[in-house]
Amino acid sequence: MTELDTLQATREAYDAIASTYARLFHDTLGDRPWERALLGAFAELVRSRGEGGGEVADLGCGPGHVTAHLHGLGLRAFGVDASPVMIGLAREAHPGLRFEVGSMAALDIGDGALGGVLSRWSVIHTPPQELPAVFAEFARVLAPGGQLLIEFPATDGPDQETQAYDHTVATAYRWSPDRFAALLREHGLRESARLVSEPKPTDRRQFQEVQLLAYKA
Repeated sequence: MTELDTLQATREAYDAIASTYARLFHDTLGDRPWERALLGAFAELVRSRGEGGGEVADLGCGPGHVTAHLHGLGLRAFGVDASPVMIGLAREAHPGLRFEVGSMAALDIGDGALGGVLSRWSVIHTPPQELPAVFAEFARVLAPGGQLLIEFPATDGPDQETQAYDHTVATAYRWSPDRFAALLREHGLRESARLVSEPKPTDRRQFQEVQLLAYKA
C-alpha cells in the first residue's frame, strides 16, 4: 500500500466513525491529570519564547476538543486533521477556532511559522517507513526553539523498535521510546522530557503510553 493509499484508508475510516468518536472522547482529558499537566508545561514553554510564542498546530486534532484546551491555556492554537468529517465537527463545536483539512506529511504551513506542534496519538497510523517524512515536516514548520509534544504507545521492550497492532479504526504502530526519540533527533528535534505511564487494569490495551517533549534545535 502506498503512502497515499494509507492516508486515504485512514481518512475514510475516521470519516465513518467521526460522530461516534466525538461523542465518546469529548472529555478525553477529564481523567488524565498528568496529561493536562504536561499540556500546561508545553503551553508554558511555547509562551516563554516571547510575543505569545507563535501559533500552535494540533495535528490530528479530530473533533477539536484538545485544540480548544490549548486555546484555553492561552495559546494561539488551530487544528489540522486528514478527516473532513472530523474537521466539520470541530468547526461546529468550536466556531471561534480555526480548523483545516490537511496531511501531516505535507502541511500547508510556512517554514518556521509555528511556536509549537501537538501530535497527540496522531502518528500511530503512519507506517514506520513513512514516519521520517512526517518528522521532517514537523521540523520544517517549527521555528528554532519551537516545542513539540508527541504521544504514542510503546513497544513491549527496548529490543523491539516497532510493533503493529489491530487498532479499532485502522492498523496502528507502537514504538520503542528510545528509537522514536532518536528518529526525532535525526530531524533536529531534541528530546527535553519524557513521561512513560503504565496502563490502568481496566484499559482494553495494556500498552505503556509515552508523552515526549522535544524542541527544534
